[in-house]
Amino acid sequence: MKASVAKKSEGAKGQSQFDLKSVQAAIKEEELDGWLFYFFHDNDPLSLSILKLEGGHFTRRWFYFVPKAGEPVKIVHRIEMDALDFLPGEKRVYLGWKQLESVLKETLGGVKEVAMQYSPMNHIPYVARVDSGIVELVRSAGAEVCTSANLVQKFEAVWNDEQLKSHVIAAENLRKFIFAAFRFIKERINTGKSVNEYEVQQFICKLYEEHGMITSSPPIVAVNSHSGLPHYQPNKDSYSEITKGDFVLLDIWAKQDTPHNAIYADITWTGFVGDVVPQKYVDIFEVVRGARDAALAYVSERIGSKNVVHGYQVDDVSRNYITERGYGDRFVHRTGHSICTEVHANGANIDNLETKDEREIIAHTGFSIEPGVYLEEFGVRSEIDAYVGDNEVLVFGQPIQTEIIPILGLE
Repeated sequence: MKASVAKKSEGAKGQSQFDLKSVQAAIKEEELDGWLFYFFHDNDPLSLSILKLEGGHFTRRWFYFVPKAGEPVKIVHRIEMDALDFLPGEKRVYLGWKQLESVLKETLGGVKEVAMQYSPMNHIPYVARVDSGIVELVRSAGAEVCTSANLVQKFEAVWNDEQLKSHVIAAENLRKFIFAAFRFIKERINTGKSVNEYEVQQFICKLYEEHGMITSSPPIVAVNSHSGLPHYQPNKDSYSEITKGDFVLLDIWAKQDTPHNAIYADITWTGFVGDVVPQKYVDIFEVVRGARDAALAYVSERIGSKNVVHGYQVDDVSRNYITERGYGDRFVHRTGHSICTEVHANGANIDNLETKDEREIIAHTGFSIEPGVYLEEFGVRSEIDAYVGDNEVLVFGQPIQTEIIPILGLE
């Protein structure tokens, strides 16, 4: 049973911002026959973002097939015939499920390998948006399903020049905020006033507002044993006081509040409420800093020599460094995450623990490098953001942390 066919719509919905030319170039670069997008019940926000369909109202299944060359095909339900009218391509309308399967098979005729938001063995769950039944359906049409992981990051994680500038500003601001927060603690301590984690968190949030920055969630301010909990956050009802002799971890992230899709910065520093940092903190910091710097040196050398480097490989470098020094079981998270307009974005993560991220780290993308060692008494994390240029890796918000800050010794 063939679907009814309509020509590309140019109606009230207007022209799409979807960049067909760039998508087809990327498909060819990956040596695939096409990219098949599938959407139902909010299963795949990546499809909506890449196809520029955010805000659409969809209640029935649709597919959008982009071949490596030629005209795309839209497969839509009879009661939502206009669902993809924003997009270029031929429209094929189905009514029942049998017709849908027939139309899909017809559309994929002659297609050998098609990319979908699928991840073999769920190694990269961030792009695993289609269920096994849909994969089976596509395979029954004669096409092998390949992961779209590398394709996705080319459209979801790459920064343009304006966005790079926004990241530079964000990184420089965050570094200033770190020291402002440390000085806020110092001032409270030296004047005999109490200060707690929540107050420092809110002090940082006020700095965001004053500098025209926004964040997805409040920063981490963690004292002593709380710093050993990687995602601890104080709130107005639960926090610890900060006093002399305390160890303090600040993990802060924010971006400019601008209309041009600004890029986040995300950094972590540690300090000690005193004039001299005790050796037990210094020893762990040196391990973490060494792992951070080893990972940065590795990815910089690979990019500088124009060699391919994958997220999991960079994680291995920092994790091995910490493991060799006896703290491997205390490094309980990935080394880093993709950064873009969201603080945790859709590019390659620096991860071979939580997932095996086999995506290539590509030019004009950013990611954090943030190894940590977490003990019961305290935890140390040191976080920087790396940006991959054409042949180099850059870190903004310099200078990065090289030693624990003695808070009461600050000028």
